[in-house]
Amino acid sequence: MKKNIFKLTAFTLAAATAALSFTACGKDSSAKDSKSYSIVNVSYDPTRELYVAYNEAFKAHWESEHDSTVEITQSHGGSGKQALEVANGNPADVVTLALEYDVKAVEDAGLIEPGWIDEFPLDSSPYTSTIVFLVRKGNPKNIQDWGDLVRDDVGIITPNPKTSGGARWNHLAAWAWAQREYDNDETKVLDYIKKLYANVLVLDSGARGATNSFVENKQGDVLLAWENEAFLSLQEYPDEYEIVTPSISILAQPSVAVVDSVVDKNGTREVATEYLNYLYSEEAQRIAGENFYRPSNETVLAEFSDVFDLDLDLVTIDDFGGWDEAFEKHFADGGLFDQIYEQ
Repeated sequence: MKKNIFKLTAFTLAAATAALSFTACGKDSSAKDSKSYSIVNVSYDPTRELYVAYNEAFKAHWESEHDSTVEITQSHGGSGKQALEVANGNPADVVTLALEYDVKAVEDAGLIEPGWIDEFPLDSSPYTSTIVFLVRKGNPKNIQDWGDLVRDDVGIITPNPKTSGGARWNHLAAWAWAQREYDNDETKVLDYIKKLYANVLVLDSGARGATNSFVENKQGDVLLAWENEAFLSLQEYPDEYEIVTPSISILAQPSVAVVDSVVDKNGTREVATEYLNYLYSEEAQRIAGENFYRPSNETVLAEFSDVFDLDLDLVTIDDFGGWDEAFEKHFADGGLFDQIYEQ
């Protein structure tokens, strides 16, 4: 594994960035004479540290360009659960969720206008990630690839795909490996996935909860993790864990969007739009890399070539027919995950 060069502290920041009350945000933010704005960013589990750093950079940027200040409230949890809460009325000026489908759930609730995916570059995905394995130091179970996860002596920690966007990426990455391993024989692929979930010891609601189960509570032999989440764990406990990169994984593309109904009500459209747009700046792209997300800017990404395996074989959501098709087949009520895990 490549040497970790960053000095961020992962879990000590979590308490400071836990979900805050929505009721304190948005009030009077539209008052131009106050020279002050307040916006809410509803995000998913492993972005706490990223947005702690980014928010400070954005506040400085905004205040240097405008005669006003801005405060940002963060909220974190399982991506699917976060999307549902926004769809059900919890106010968010922006959402920065784990996958396109979760943003679409907010759109389907009538809160985000159609076409949001084209509002920002690269399908409104300012950074990417992938799925790796976090194992205990020395890799005592010799876990090298997806095939090792179905051995009888391996206990797996992964979040619940019904509530966690990261868990859906985990599931699809495993499916992609099995498709290749079994030459697209779906009966064999499904049998493999059943065996994998039979080895899952804990299905937490979100990625950070799964990390805590593995790292803090010492459960399981392997954590299926966002790459950035695995690096943060390794950084916090360098003598206890290591990362295994499987032979094939998936290009995980978190999506961002302005919540149109909320910003129009609050008068925060300009600041909310700039908040997401600035994620593509070189400053923000480096912040993403320093927090172990893969910058979408290829030049900045190259600066982190000693951190990320840029030659990793990655499938994409398009290989599954896009998120609508993938969700209906795998994660909708009565879909393959329900059929597998209820047995």
